[in-house]
Amino acid sequence: MKKNHTEEDVYILAIESSCDETAAAVVKNGREVLSNVISSQIALHTLYGGVVPEIASRKHIEKINQVIEAALLEAGMSLKDMDAIGVTYGPGLVGALLVGVAEAKALAYGAKKPLVGVHHIEGHISANFIEHPDLLPPFLCLIVSGGHTHLVIVKDYGEFEILGRTRDDAAGEAFDKVARAVGLGYPGGPKIDKAAKEGNPNAIKFPRAKVDGNIYDFSFSGLKSAVLNHINHANMMGEEIHVPDLTASFQNAVVDVLVSHTIEAAKEHGFQKIAIAGGVASNSALREEMKKACNKAGFTFYYPSPIYCTDNAAMIGAAAYYEYINGARAGLDLNAIPNLKLGER
Repeated sequence: MKKNHTEEDVYILAIESSCDETAAAVVKNGREVLSNVISSQIALHTLYGGVVPEIASRKHIEKINQVIEAALLEAGMSLKDMDAIGVTYGPGLVGALLVGVAEAKALAYGAKKPLVGVHHIEGHISANFIEHPDLLPPFLCLIVSGGHTHLVIVKDYGEFEILGRTRDDAAGEAFDKVARAVGLGYPGGPKIDKAAKEGNPNAIKFPRAKVDGNIYDFSFSGLKSAVLNHINHANMMGEEIHVPDLTASFQNAVVDVLVSHTIEAAKEHGFQKIAIAGGVASNSALREEMKKACNKAGFTFYYPSPIYCTDNAAMIGAAAYYEYINGARAGLDLNAIPNLKLGER
């Protein structure tokens, strides 16, 4: 049964498999989510303390057809009702990406539907369009995830200018490494967020890196090393490590840098609208501090619900819609590009 499918409406079946979530969604006109199905592998990879690429790829193969069927069923639509198939083709784990790309190409070929390749990070940015119908480019966006930390100007749909990026570890990567070091395990981000709520964010003074050459670039490697040194020193001296204080202080240092860079950039470039995106955008301290800073500066702050911060296909459907209406089409030679840079096609 179709849901009010008029000629003007555009329905995208979106597929996301860049890391350890197998996801599919049906998105209407880039902003209305009719279904959003996610099969997470977190429990599986927790056994190994992080994502094992080979296992992730195999699990995607097992789950992808089920997830797509569930997304169409939940939307009350069929493949023939779709106007296009959107799929993440990079960046990400090459084997994981290939599963989604191969599936999308097969569906597009079999159903004679246009194929649209989507950049994973553009998907994260586009997650903001789902719940904020008033958000239109241009605006400033901070993307923070396990593999990426970018500060970008969203000039238009699909058009970006990168102001700053991480020189070493991404913020999410630092969260995972510190979580492992203090015995919290995987996934690090949510576990540090939870532990930090019981701690004093000013208990330990950790460094805030300034990067030569670009004031908006990030560096979290030194902070990570400072935390590990603090842990090693405490262990050598036989001192007890208070995990809530340590995680709260570490998180405070990360959030401080992320927020200050973003607010400085917004002031310098004259932006009144600030958005955040990516897995770490669901961090409660980051959301709270960014909200405070934006209120103080008179900026409007946009952020997705946590379900749209972590990897999902609804955000890919949102990005695919704007690519589709701009005339972007991928051929059946579309390939996975694990190191695809933001803005590359």
